[in-house]
Amino acid sequence: MLGLPDGTRACLFDLDGVLTDTASVHAAAWKQMFDDFLRARDGVGFRPFDVSADYGPYVDGKPRLDGTDSFLRSRGIVLPPEELVRLSTIKNDLVQEKIVTVGVEVYPGSVRYLRAVREAGLATAVVSSSANAEQVLRVADLAQYIDHRVDGVTAKERGLPGKPAPDTFLAAAADLGVDKAHAVVFEDALAGVASGKAGGFGFVVGVDRLDQAEQLLAQGADVVVQDLADLLGKDLT
Repeated sequence: MLGLPDGTRACLFDLDGVLTDTASVHAAAWKQMFDDFLRARDGVGFRPFDVSADYGPYVDGKPRLDGTDSFLRSRGIVLPPEELVRLSTIKNDLVQEKIVTVGVEVYPGSVRYLRAVREAGLATAVVSSSANAEQVLRVADLAQYIDHRVDGVTAKERGLPGKPAPDTFLAAAADLGVDKAHAVVFEDALAGVASGKAGGFGFVVGVDRLDQAEQLLAQGADVVVQDLADLLGKDLT
């Protein structure tokens, strides 16, 4: 009924873009931060951050510092570490402000799927690059469906490299006591799908929120859906 391979024991969910629409909040914060920086650097004729063209390839799913560096390098801009930290901090402050003022939208299909996963008795974890995952889960009232969390805070504490490295997903599976062959990764970001593939997990579900189904498959997704509810009742045997 869950559209997952036989033997699945754990579901490892990315948060932004898979369970919640905080991806749009993050995208807006990235754009505001980058545009302010580029305007101050290049003047009124600056080339703004393009959410549709720049968000997916350069920042989506990556640790905040890596995303800042990745996008700026795509524009030929190389900054010292302290400046990258400053800009990344501004972006995080904007996200926290928007979470409080705008709120967090939850995908209804994701809630249906989480309930079905719970009813099936599978273990669950959120694996997110965000340092705000705990706050988002609380605001979105999703913590009740999640057994464990490995996020940006956890990664920093343990010295785990971020996506597309598989380490955070591998840590979540190990913390749950589930072999990676029996764990399923759910990701909307190209970097996240690549992470699941690199980790050798039993199955990788790509969630297509940005019209990039082909790219998700190319990065290693075993199946791509537009919404988690699309998996309900799907037979993969």
